[in-house]
Amino acid sequence: MNHLQTHDWERLQSADFLIGIDEAGRGCLAGPVVAGVCVLHSSFFELEEVLELSLLINDSKQLSAESREAQFVVMEQLRSQGRLDFAVASGSVEEIAELNILGATRLAMQRAVETLAARSEVWELPSVALDGPLFTSQPRSVQLIVDGRPLKPFPYFHESIVKGDGKSLSIAMASIAAKVSRDREMKVLARKYPEYGFEVHKGYGTKRHRDALHTHGPCPIHRELFLRKILGL
Repeated sequence: MNHLQTHDWERLQSADFLIGIDEAGRGCLAGPVVAGVCVLHSSFFELEEVLELSLLINDSKQLSAESREAQFVVMEQLRSQGRLDFAVASGSVEEIAELNILGATRLAMQRAVETLAARSEVWELPSVALDGPLFTSQPRSVQLIVDGRPLKPFPYFHESIVKGDGKSLSIAMASIAAKVSRDREMKVLARKYPEYGFEVHKGYGTKRHRDALHTHGPCPIHRELFLRKILGL
């Protein structure tokens, strides 16, 4: 096992399911923030072919776009085989403006977790409230781990892991799901707003992006609060 696998395998000795959570796009000037979640069962590491495939997975921020896409295909293969599951959800530009980027990120993460939970009949989320919305008739033990700092507020018990996408396989795969999904969405938006180059920088504050903002001004998917220093708003 590599260190990512070892971390999650050890956690799964005391839980039936492990859910890794991460985001993509929090620092962008435009577009949504996207959360990814990935759930692994305690039997995941018992299968040799799964171990071989999961050796390819790594922190999405350290990979090229081509490598992330290839690893996302691996994740889809594992999901089709019933070896894992993952989901993504977004916080919109409007929600970022209303809730600030941290609030919109938490909302996207909650949506992604609950999307995943809605597909499961064998586990329950460890809700902060005793009457949480997603308890099932066949409860199993679940651990939620999130990259970065604790989510406050958040309706489900979780543990935060600083730089978790480089320490946990489940978080690394959540990171890949979030990043690949967001990149694909930004490529679609690039066709609607071609003057900004979203297909290249995906909304991050590169020189090309800043120059386009000075030339054309912001478009509807720009985050106004993020542009104050650039445009003097």
